[in-house]
Amino acid sequence: MVRFVLVLAAVLTFAPAVLSAQDPQGTAPSEHLLLAPNELQWSAGPASLPAGARVAVLEGNPAEPGPFTIRLEMPDGYQIPPHWHPGIEHVSVLSGVFVVGQGEEVNTDRMKELPQGGFMMMPPEMPHYAHTRGETVLQLHGMGPWGITYIDPADDPRRQ
Repeated sequence: MVRFVLVLAAVLTFAPAVLSAQDPQGTAPSEHLLLAPNELQWSAGPASLPAGARVAVLEGNPAEPGPFTIRLEMPDGYQIPPHWHPGIEHVSVLSGVFVVGQGEEVNTDRMKELPQGGFMMMPPEMPHYAHTRGETVLQLHGMGPWGITYIDPADDPRRQ
């Protein structure tokens, strides 16, 4: 009984902190969102990515504070040079093959293939690079504001 009371006291003490940590910015949605694939609004990828990608924002705004979810469609052979992001990156492979490596320089021997159904998580500021095999669609979610910083500034499409 004493153990039960201690556990209950701990739960009641820490529950508010745990619950607020799940939504630290008070950004929980007030309504649900349902999107069928034909309802997605695709547009050209952002200027921060090499040409050829398309993006659909499912929820949130990657440029603003708070949660966001996007889909990224890339053609076969699409390459993203070594880069990093300011926040945690969560990626699910919906179709195609996403081939990813870690580090500041491309090393094809150290890359891992993520086929349809694959998942990856990269901590903030972890250098990585990627290419696709077949047309590939990813679902990416994280916390904004989002960004991409290329290891070699010359790789940044915004500078070309």
